[in-house]
Amino acid sequence: MTDVRRQIAEHLRFYSELGVSGVNKNRRLSKQPDVSSNGYRPSGVEHRTSDLDHRPSGKDALAVIQTDIGPDCSRCKLHTLGRKQVVFGVGNPDADLMFVGEAPGADEDAQGVPFVGRAGQLLTKMIEAINLRREQVYIANVIKCRPPGNRNPEPDEIEQCEPFLFRQIEAVKPKVIVALGSFAAKTLLRSDESISRLRGRIYDFHGAKLIPTFHPSFLLRSPDRKRDAWEDLKKARALLSSPVTRSE
Repeated sequence: MTDVRRQIAEHLRFYSELGVSGVNKNRRLSKQPDVSSNGYRPSGVEHRTSDLDHRPSGKDALAVIQTDIGPDCSRCKLHTLGRKQVVFGVGNPDADLMFVGEAPGADEDAQGVPFVGRAGQLLTKMIEAINLRREQVYIANVIKCRPPGNRNPEPDEIEQCEPFLFRQIEAVKPKVIVALGSFAAKTLLRSDESISRLRGRIYDFHGAKLIPTFHPSFLLRSPDRKRDAWEDLKKARALLSSPVTRSE
């Protein structure tokens, strides 16, 4: 089987797992959507040059934030607990869609990039399922350093790190934020509710729309919930396709 055919087969399997119906297996994958320097631009939505010309550079703003954090951040105790490096964020600095996870794992700590392990591979497929590429979105975590043993981040660690996440969101100015998992959703929404109760709804969040969904690592353990995640992704896709202008 050629690489292209293998990729198509993998995509079709994933769509089937998500509960996507009506996929024609004899048809080639659809063409990727038009992309400007600002990420996703669905067909039928007019490109407004004047809006983009006056928008501050997300790339420059993110560079300032990354410099402020520094490569050897020591603001919380995680720098003494075995973390290898700060894992800042990756992707299009002017993306319309942003994914926020919990914290780096072992693979991310080793490579310095969020979502590169098994959960990251699934996230990439989830992004592709809504007809986008990974490099068109922006991906970050609430916590920038790996907690030992992948334990949940603790309150003092959150206190020191989450301001950088909020600055990242302000720099990127996404139209839609997908909160991956209970920790990210609770942190962003300031809620104590479970992800099962939070998901299924769309929230207003600092000029963006926020959609909580299950973390890819949870979906690997509970594949029966992939259909729920697909419903959440469809909400994100619909919002991205709407002509509503992103908040400045």
